[in-house]
Amino acid sequence: MTRPGPAMRQAMADAEVGDDVFREDPTVQRLEERVASMLGKEAGLFVPSGTMGNQLALLVLTQRGDEVLVGEGAHCLWYETSAAAVLGQLQLTTIGRGGFFAPDDITDALHPPADWNPRVTVVAFENTHNRAGGRIWPVAMRRAAIERAKSHSLLCHLDGARLCNASVASGESLPSLCDGFETVSICLSKGLGAPAGSVLVSSRARIAEARRWRKRLGGGMRQSGILAAAGLYALDHHLDRLADDHRNARRLYEALAPHGALVPDSNIVMVDLANGASAEQFCARAKAEGVLASAFGPSRVRLVTHLDVTSADVERAIAVLTKLAAS
Repeated sequence: MTRPGPAMRQAMADAEVGDDVFREDPTVQRLEERVASMLGKEAGLFVPSGTMGNQLALLVLTQRGDEVLVGEGAHCLWYETSAAAVLGQLQLTTIGRGGFFAPDDITDALHPPADWNPRVTVVAFENTHNRAGGRIWPVAMRRAAIERAKSHSLLCHLDGARLCNASVASGESLPSLCDGFETVSICLSKGLGAPAGSVLVSSRARIAEARRWRKRLGGGMRQSGILAAAGLYALDHHLDRLADDHRNARRLYEALAPHGALVPDSNIVMVDLANGASAEQFCARAKAEGVLASAFGPSRVRLVTHLDVTSADVERAIAVLTKLAAS
């Protein structure tokens, strides 16, 4: 929902560009190198969306017919139009609860070696977890799950669409959050405020293979430095300010807690409406009064704070939402 401001638009207009399919766009190269360095990986690949980043990761980590273990409500299962099945012929299996899973959840999902059993090869994590309400993986649980996956020779992917939110909110460094993952996808178009784009990071060899898959999927964007420049601007100017979004989310929660709001870890507040009230109807009524929210279940509403939402906007939203929740 974020929109590029005048300074970001100027950075895009001034971007030095070339043909990225021929690896001649210097702005894209700077972005890829910078994100890879930030996350502690060897190389990066600029892609149009987080969905493509996730799917490229699964394609380079698996073979057709493999099984991928994912947390409950994972983005790559819920919001990527069955791409893993269509593109990679992969089977996604949910483990754990609330987006998280314990080491034993991984072990319990494995199959004895047999011709009739699928081969589990990858465990996919999501941090922060969207459907869980922007929840941040507890450090000890995350590390234990990665260690258990490795003990079974499984590869690990991190859907880090909101990884910068996780870092700012928890105080844990980005390289630490990425430690143990073979591939990581990070979005520039969420709280960082770029109009489009994500970066997939991994080893040089895997990124070379992902580049081929990106071309197959139509992701060769030619002079994409115009978009990459927005990503670089976002990293320069919008990273630390994510803390403002987290404070605004906390303020929303405090006001809406009596009406079913769940404690936020970052910039997403989930509200479970009382008495089974319709989330769709609630969001429609809120929209009529100038407040946009999403229905995330029959009676669950999702509220997201970002750089276009000021503290004054939050107070106005509180006035509208508390009135509707009480009616």
